[in-house]
Amino acid sequence: MPHFTFKGRGNNGQLIDGEIEGANSSTVASLLMDRGVIPISIVEKSNEDDILVTIRDKLDLYDISIEELLMFTRQMSAMIRAGIPITRAISGILETVQNPLLIKSLADILEQLESGRSLSIGCARHPKVFSNIYISMLQVGENTGRLDESFSMMAEYIDRNRRTTNNIKTALRYPTIVLAAIVIAMVIVNLFVIPKFAEFFQANNLELPWQTVFLLNTSKFFVNYWMYMLVLLIGAAFGFKHYINTEQGKYNWHRFILRVPLIGEILHRAYMARFARSFSMAYSAGVPIVQAMGVISRSIGNEYISGHVTGMREGIERGEALTRTAQTTGMFTPVVMQMFAVGEEAGNLDEMMSFIADFYEEEVDYDVKTLSDKIEPMIYVAIGLMVLVLALGIFVPMWDLAQMAGR
Repeated sequence: MPHFTFKGRGNNGQLIDGEIEGANSSTVASLLMDRGVIPISIVEKSNEDDILVTIRDKLDLYDISIEELLMFTRQMSAMIRAGIPITRAISGILETVQNPLLIKSLADILEQLESGRSLSIGCARHPKVFSNIYISMLQVGENTGRLDESFSMMAEYIDRNRRTTNNIKTALRYPTIVLAAIVIAMVIVNLFVIPKFAEFFQANNLELPWQTVFLLNTSKFFVNYWMYMLVLLIGAAFGFKHYINTEQGKYNWHRFILRVPLIGEILHRAYMARFARSFSMAYSAGVPIVQAMGVISRSIGNEYISGHVTGMREGIERGEALTRTAQTTGMFTPVVMQMFAVGEEAGNLDEMMSFIADFYEEEVDYDVKTLSDKIEPMIYVAIGLMVLVLALGIFVPMWDLAQMAGR
């Protein structure tokens, strides 16, 4: 179906432009009129543009950032709280967003609303934008008539996840850059620097120590087989990506990253904070525990932990207490298990889960702040070993040659 660019005037006379899909210009004009937009110009996009759009759509290249989703959620909360109808609120947001995926999603949601469907059903059609817990919170808001509160709670939830994610990325940025620099330096040394020394050593017919022989053989291997190594590396990357996209592969990979020293502990606490925050938010909104567990298991972001959450849900369905099912997973510390028990016994489980989320988030913040201090010594040791190997392998023969020349 062809795409059209349009310009028009809204109900308040404001200028509106954008892109819309339709069978022909007349159909597009009718769609715009139904949305309260008086068309001024409707122009069909060129075939080249359509081909590019089709390629991007087929390959699913579009994505939405957490900041864009947060901004949309906050805007919806403010507009609904101000008494603005949902269709008008989405139409207003459509005029300002730039992300193609969000534009396409909101346009489809608007059509679903105008067709008489609910907001949650419209959002559920776009799982790449809206998570399972997002849809569940919208359903609760629609059933209770407090949709603005649902959007507000989701905005706070998204913002907390954003801050935690950004803190972890910030902490990992420095060691990642340093390790990348070390790898690049090793490749350059093996491909360009050591071969020059090899020619020099051969010309002088020196007796070389084992460290130098090791470096020369390593460099020779790099020079002769670098293309095969590059192809192997690219193939391994594609194979790894395909493997982790499978159900078992994703489960094994998510379990592995939780066991990586230093990083795994931080990620585990971050996922536990997300679980507790999601549970608290869903439970306080009135979502039944079994349903909340099912939603959280599909949106927590780690298949290994999701499997444990699913096990907790199955235990609750069998009639077991939440604290008992949580203890069997082995995911929670004794202190957190005490909070579980107190919350379940006192009947304020949502409040206690919020405390648990705060507890984990504080631990994550502390671990992130001290992560660089823990990683830096290991980086210094790695750099020191690399320099030591180069010094023993290159400069020792040079020193021997200088001594021989002095005699």
